[in-house]
Amino acid sequence: MKAIVTDNLTKMFGHLVAVDHISFEVEEGEMFGCLGANGAGKTSTVMMLATALNPSSGTATVCGYDIIRERDKVRESIGIVFEDLSLDTNFFSKMEAD
Repeated sequence: MKAIVTDNLTKMFGHLVAVDHISFEVEEGEMFGCLGANGAGKTSTVMMLATALNPSSGTATVCGYDIIRERDKVRESIGIVFEDLSLDTNFFSKMEAD
């Protein structure tokens, strides 16, 4: 089974092309890395695959689920760890107070 399939996946922000018609496949269990300079489109690609951004054109599936039509199924199938803390910073102090 293919874990990820992209076909001409593109993301534009106005006139800026952040991701330019990329196509690739990742097999289930395969190790895959995405390398590139700052501004190359790595984060935009991951955000589209995680359903946080809509592609401007092209298609992609994650674990067989379409990133547009089956967002909930994609989200049930993945996990993301952000580089920076993305939770409400008051959450932990509220927990400590209880």
